[in-house]
Amino acid sequence: MGLAYKENELDIVIQGAIAQHGSGRDALIPILGEINERIGFIPVEALAKIRRKLNAPEEGLFLADSHIFAVASFYQMFSLTPTGEHIIRFCASAPCHVVGGRQVIQALQENLGIGLGETSADGKWSLVETSCMGLCSVGPAFVIDEDIHGNVTPERVPGILARYG
Repeated sequence: MGLAYKENELDIVIQGAIAQHGSGRDALIPILGEINERIGFIPVEALAKIRRKLNAPEEGLFLADSHIFAVASFYQMFSLTPTGEHIIRFCASAPCHVVGGRQVIQALQENLGIGLGETSADGKWSLVETSCMGLCSVGPAFVIDEDIHGNVTPERVPGILARYG
């Protein structure tokens, strides 16, 4: 759906996610993941809607808005703000850092014209820093969408970005 969505589309996505994953407490993360994937981020207004759906009297649950917000904001795979068409997750762990990660992140920022945690003005790119992705053997590394890029040097950054049009 991209960055723009309509209120009724959000309701449809929430209802579909609950239908698919259930309405128990353990369904919260999969529901948030579904919304994040379908809309591109988790709109703040979705949190209260999820709470109302999951706290239905027949379920006997109680999840506060603050609990749902805490879960949505804790996991780096979720975003509470609109993200770009392509999300670059840069590994900031020590193993990637000591083998040249700082230079690679600088090359990414220079090539994209954005800083960490930012989205490009054209909505094409978002650059986020993440903790270890388990790619230590091929560091420095980053992931664009679902594609892993390892043993990256600053010189390789422009060519890698060009693959995404």
